[in-house]
Amino acid sequence: MVLGVMLTVRLGIWQLSRAAEKEQRQAAIVAQMELPVLNTSDLLAAPSNFSLMHQRVTLQGQWLPQHTVYLDNRPMNGRAGFWVITPLQLNDDRRVLVQRGWVPRHQLDRTLLPEVQTPTGVVQLQGRIAPPPSALLTLNADPSLDNSDSKTARIRQNLDIDAYALQVGGAFAATVLQTDSASDGMLRDWAVISAGVEKNLAYAFQWFALAALQLMLYIWFQFIQPYRHARRLSL
Repeated sequence: MVLGVMLTVRLGIWQLSRAAEKEQRQAAIVAQMELPVLNTSDLLAAPSNFSLMHQRVTLQGQWLPQHTVYLDNRPMNGRAGFWVITPLQLNDDRRVLVQRGWVPRHQLDRTLLPEVQTPTGVVQLQGRIAPPPSALLTLNADPSLDNSDSKTARIRQNLDIDAYALQVGGAFAATVLQTDSASDGMLRDWAVISAGVEKNLAYAFQWFALAALQLMLYIWFQFIQPYRHARRLSL
């Protein structure tokens, strides 16, 4: 009983520490997002700023629409659809990968792409520096076996950043999540960044509850039940 209670209490404390770590990371993300917005000139003058994850930015450049790709199986608000990815050329040497928005998938023909407007000339957009698009689990060991994962297809399951950069003409300085209001035929109701501490707190409660249950069962079977049994025999 002692070992069981000690183990479950220790696991509960560990889950609380994990929750505290996540809360610290969440606070750091919020602090980074509250910093002044950096514009294209700021970023180009100090390239290290491209690595400031979650930093808000205002970018000015030209789209490279010929390299637009659609990442499949990316739902938004419960609807199936695509993430639209287009490179943005900032100057002759620098370009960023922009996750522009979300578009719904055709209900009957998944290869029929919705119309997305891509303005020509110099454009300006709001966003924040973000990790590359998340990779989904694929069943095929060889991505080339699935057309959606082809390195040249417009519709892809996942995006190989290095291979895609070679197609575009060079490495990307950063990945930017566009945060402007819905436009160009796309929605941008991106999920709010959450630390996910609720899961750790729930696990901690379960471990502490299990420790309490072990202790109560021990008291019941070692003290209360023998006492009641002894009283019945004495009557």
